[in-house]
Amino acid sequence: MLGDGYAPGGAAYALQAGFGASSRHFKKAVDRNRIKRLTREAYRLNKGGLGQVVEQRKLHLSLFFIYTGKELPDHRLVSGKIAVALEKIVKEIGS
Repeated sequence: MLGDGYAPGGAAYALQAGFGASSRHFKKAVDRNRIKRLTREAYRLNKGGLGQVVEQRKLHLSLFFIYTGKELPDHRLVSGKIAVALEKIVKEIGS
């Protein structure tokens, strides 16, 4: 029932996010999982403003973040990049 303005759970808005890392650059699953954990946590900590905009405008928004770097990132780098990306999305939706 996505066509009638309601999310599958009955909410009037929907915000979904997915995360990925390339197996080409990270052969070990443990490395890919670490990257996905870091990006999920950074998204969770920084999504507040985006959630409010999506709720106010009653939107359905699906995001997918793909880590394209070739080295394992640290939390500070991932959190900063996710925050910038979410700010850009909020600015684009809000205008």
